[in-house]
This record gives sequence, C-alpha cells and structure tokens, in this order.
Amino acid sequence: MTKCLITGAAGFIGHHVLAYLVERTDWQITLLDRLDLSGNLNRIDQLALPKGRLRFLFHDLRAPVSDQLAKQIGEHDFIIHMAASTHVDRSLSDPMLFVHDNVVATGNLLEFARKTGCAKFFNFSTDEVFGPAAQGHAHKEDEPYRPSNPYSATKAGAASLGYAWFVSFGVPVLTTYTMNNFGERQHPEKLIPRTIKCLLDGTAMPVYATKGKHGLEPVGSRYWLHARNTASALHFLTKHGTPGEAYNIIGFDEWANWDLIHYVAEIAGRKLKTELVDFYGIRPGHDVRYALDGSKLAALGWKPEVNFAESMRRTVAYTVEHPEWT
Repeated sequence: MTKCLITGAAGFIGHHVLAYLVERTDWQITLLDRLDLSGNLNRIDQLALPKGRLRFLFHDLRAPVSDQLAKQIGEHDFIIHMAASTHVDRSLSDPMLFVHDNVVATGNLLEFARKTGCAKFFNFSTDEVFGPAAQGHAHKEDEPYRPSNPYSATKAGAASLGYAWFVSFGVPVLTTYTMNNFGERQHPEKLIPRTIKCLLDGTAMPVYATKGKHGLEPVGSRYWLHARNTASALHFLTKHGTPGEAYNIIGFDEWANWDLIHYVAEIAGRKLKTELVDFYGIRPGHDVRYALDGSKLAALGWKPEVNFAESMRRTVAYTVEHPEWT
C-alpha cells in the first residue's frame, strides 16, 4: 500500500492536493499541520473523504521532529511538503516569521526524511524565487534565484536546502515551482476571494497602480492555475518525476490584475468598486510580473486537466454561495 505524507494539508493548495489524491488513488495519507493562520480543518471537513485512509497529526515544523513523533508518523513512499507562510505583505511586516516557517521548517522535515527514508520528497516552491519576469520572458527551472522580498527569499532558501540534502545526503528531493493558484476555500487575503468579498460587501477593491501620464494607472499581471491542476501535476510527478530535478507547474492564462478582478465581477454579476493605490509606496519588494516556462513538464506528457474559464466560474460561484470563506 502506497503511503503519502502531506505537510500543510489543511492549507488552501494542500487540501486540494489531498482531495485529488483521495479521488485518484487508494493511498494511505498522513496529514501534518499546525493549524495556524493558513491551516483550517474546516476545509477538509468540506470534502467527502473516506474513513480509514487518512490520519491527522499536529506538529509545528519550526521544531525538529522528535523520535517519538517520527515513530507516530512512520515511513512514507512520498512526502509532499506544502506547509509554508506565503503572503508577501505579511513577510514585509514580520520577515523572521517567514525565515522560521519556510527555511527552518523545511530543514527539519528534510532531516526527518533523511532518517526515515522515502521514494520521493516534493519540495513545493513558487515562481517568485526567480524575481520579476520581463515582458516576453518566462523563467526556466535552472535560472538563478533573484528574490525581491522576505517571502520569496525564504522559499528560495527552502528550495536550496532541498537540493543540498539531495546532493549531500541522497534525500530524493524534487523541486516544483508554481504560479498563482486559485480555487475554492482560499484564504481571504488573496486576490480573488478578496475581490469577491468587496463585491459582496459593496466596498472598494484596492488595485495596485503606478504613476503614469494621467495619474495612477493599474499595474501588474499574473498567470493563474486552479489548485486542482497543481494537484494533478504533483500526482503526475510521483510517477514521472526524477529526484534532483526541478519542474515548473504552470497555467497558460496571463491576466492583468485590473482585467482579472473585473472578470470576477462579471462572473458574479455585480459591479465592482475600485481604489487605485500606489504600488511601490505600500508594497516595496513586490514584483510586477511573474512567468514560468512549462515546457519541461509538458514534454513529459502533463497538461492542466481543467481550463481557466470553467474553473474560475466554479470558484466564483462557490465563494459567492459560501461567503464565510471571504
């Protein structure tokens, strides 16, 4: 029986990965989480999950995994490490929290994996480690890290630790980089649920802007990928990924932030109020554009399972019907 350990399984992307693996496999899955700002067991409660295949263990990975806890966790074929602090704004206000959450915690989990062994260790990272992407450019997996803020710097540190543990100790680490994920039950600090909250409350949505010829003008674009597609890619890599390698998990839809929030409003059938705010004045160290090259994973045969338009419609409809997630 295949066994899989997911850290951060009560987080947004983590619980989508959990749901996907439960649906597509017969694996025994251990969930490891500390249930903080990002982790919420109510996400898992929303899923139709079978009894007997799942177990939950509480642990804060900022502390090493003790011998006693290691025995409780046991050995696993796959470790999917998704536990992290992920918001740029919060990293600017409390950078050392991110150092402990993303770097120290990853080191502690790698040490656990070194002692217990596994077939593959997935170190989940972000496009932001590469820094801003110029128009027309998409970062490949082997490009140098140029993080611009504490969040992306700590994720670059975590990814570097993973590769070092692969080279030095033979821990079978695969690194994945992904872009902006969206979907049901996302934390309300993120762009899409925050937009929906503004629509429901009738309040103005802050939109980052820079000074142009006619005053402040909206700025910023992102590629978007539903979290189910991210889960699909991780499952694919359990079969086709190679330890020591890195893989970009990408979406194929780039949207200017201004256009995206109005698209959300259109789907919801509501009028959106907006407020332009000075981008660099309130968000130093934040990048205008990110982009990843997905040709490596595509060459192995993977492609997103659900398209952008349909997954966005489902996400907006669900969130409007469940405002408790905004």
